Amino acid sequence: MNDPRLTRHELGFLEVAAKPSAADLADYYQNKYFQNESGNYRAAYPPEETAIIELRIDQRGARARELLSRDRPGCLLDVGCGEGFVLAAFDRLGWRVEGVDFSRAGVEAMNPAIANRVEDGDLFSILERRISEDERHDLVWLGNVLEHVLDPIRLLHLLHTLVKPGGLLVVTVPNDGNAFHDALYEGGAIPDRFWIAIPDHISYFTAESLKRTADATGWDCLDIQADFPIDLFLAHEGSNYVRDRSRGAAAHRARLQLERIIGAAGVAAAGRFYSALADVGLGRNITAFLAPRN
Repeated sequence: MNDPRLTRHELGFLEVAAKPSAADLADYYQNKYFQNESGNYRAAYPPEETAIIELRIDQRGARARELLSRDRPGCLLDVGCGEGFVLAAFDRLGWRVEGVDFSRAGVEAMNPAIANRVEDGDLFSILERRISEDERHDLVWLGNVLEHVLDPIRLLHLLHTLVKPGGLLVVTVPNDGNAFHDALYEGGAIPDRFWIAIPDHISYFTAESLKRTADATGWDCLDIQADFPIDLFLAHEGSNYVRDRSRGAAAHRARLQLERIIGAAGVAAAGRFYSALADVGLGRNITAFLAPRN
């Protein structure tokens, strides 16, 4: 891929060529990201949207617990916990939950009952302090965070120390710069590389580059799943929401409906479907289930 805004890391993922400073990035997340409804976050969600958010967490959480081979509650650390939906879901299951994020604005807005379990500030500083205190967790959750940080390699190394032996790290990232995106752009279906989002996203992963990065930082990939491939709508001129932004709302509604149908088949069937999507490089996001290598 040839785009002057990005360079390719030796591990295969793409990263911003001119990265913002750490101070500018911290200011953006502490004062603007949640407050201005950046990224996927909103001031409020309709019930059908909240239901799908919870369905995705249930599906990934069930797979994580299966790979952990445990039904009893454990200890969860959600790094970059956002609005707190993962914390709330595992809290309902009886887990001991803690979260860290640059800002508590998201969780205070959406799940205020657990806001007191979230520590806000610089993620790296917080994690380094927790490591120095010999903190360990059965499950560490990293949902749509790795793409935002200046040094994803360092973050994965730090998290290795925070996961108990036999524990698990769940990492979700956007599936960006994949072969399907390249085909859409080269064929003229999309006028620009819509998935490049600076300063929100500093790094851009595919399933292959995420697995390669995980392996290089001491993790074994036990499974990798995609989520619903809304990007498929871009291959049809009647539903291409990048070329015609007015079609975005209809595409999003269709996505929610289809996710409900897939979810109704059960966690196991949905998991097989989403794993198959990841195998062929599709899915708007990809989730890797990683075990620390001893």
